[in-house]
Amino acid sequence: MRFLHTADWHIGKKLHGYDLLEEQTDAFKQILMIAKEEQVDAIVVAGDLYDRSVPSVEAIEVFNRMIVEMNLQEKFPVLAISGNHDSSTRLETGGPWFIQSDFHLNTRLDQAFQPVELANTQFFLLPYFEPISARLYFDNEEIRTIEQAMKEVIAAIEKQFKPNMAHVLVSHFFVAGSEKSDSETKLMVGGLDTVPLSLLEPFDYVALGHLHGKNALQAENARYSGSPLKFSLSEMNQKKGVWIVDTHVNETTFEFKEITPLRDVLQIEGSFKELTTPEIYEAINRENYLHIQLTDRAVIPNMMNQLRQIYPRVIGVERLFGREEQQKSNEAKKEIKTLAPTELVDQFFSEVTGEELTIQQQVWIKENLADIHQAERGK
Repeated sequence: MRFLHTADWHIGKKLHGYDLLEEQTDAFKQILMIAKEEQVDAIVVAGDLYDRSVPSVEAIEVFNRMIVEMNLQEKFPVLAISGNHDSSTRLETGGPWFIQSDFHLNTRLDQAFQPVELANTQFFLLPYFEPISARLYFDNEEIRTIEQAMKEVIAAIEKQFKPNMAHVLVSHFFVAGSEKSDSETKLMVGGLDTVPLSLLEPFDYVALGHLHGKNALQAENARYSGSPLKFSLSEMNQKKGVWIVDTHVNETTFEFKEITPLRDVLQIEGSFKELTTPEIYEAINRENYLHIQLTDRAVIPNMMNQLRQIYPRVIGVERLFGREEQQKSNEAKKEIKTLAPTELVDQFFSEVTGEELTIQQQVWIKENLADIHQAERGK
């Protein structure tokens, strides 16, 4: 059979304060189009459907529309699990009804041992879980880590294998040897929550979620789909998309299908003057999420507001060579400490605005400083 492997939708996630629901809806439309073009038999979502355990009303509405379109309108069987960002308790609401329309959503460990069988393939949907869940399920006090838990879990799953079928595990963990990016929640403490790749050998394919890059793991039978969107600057150069997987008994093939972001995450470099010159910025897609690297060292008054007027989705500004005041010598810093309060205010005002205090402003400052000094003495 043929299925589409995706994960880490993180519906409701924000990028440096910017709402991504429009971008997430667009990415979903592309995923659905790929599913139809490739004529897949099912869609697998390997965890982190939402970005928070208590998603916003808007995020829930977007996700509901996605499921209705994917499962009820287009009639794709959907096989999904909860990830570490999801609330398994909240997500499982309606589970018994979902199954009636071929929407299989597993949120508990015990559900992983009841395979979903489609065509020639057994799917074992293993949601994210903590070691204590396995300790209680297997009644084994020796289970303290995910590795120990997974040994028991996979042994139990193997007992359900049918020899004439392909076996697919859908899971949401950090597999040893994988590479992370900045946007993933850390699940590891001293390596205790790492799943050894060798434990996954019994499966024909392992559809993984949690890491946001498709190349995070290069294994013959296991892949992370990566997130449909770039959620941090560290993902700037990653290609986003989904895997199309074909299962046959004793043989599995997979191919990556790329999706194009509605708004990309990019980095641009230049001086403030260059980046605010129409001939320069009109050649840039200013609708993208931009991290700006400034070559200036001088103080730029109202810098961020000026940049946002041109680039509405600035996610960060970095000074490549530092700021001038950061390059001052120790002698200059010592000199600052000897300045009178009025002189300090005058110097600060000049550096920030590029102008000198008026006589009236100087009078106001002296009066206010005198009042503050008098109040301090009266304490």
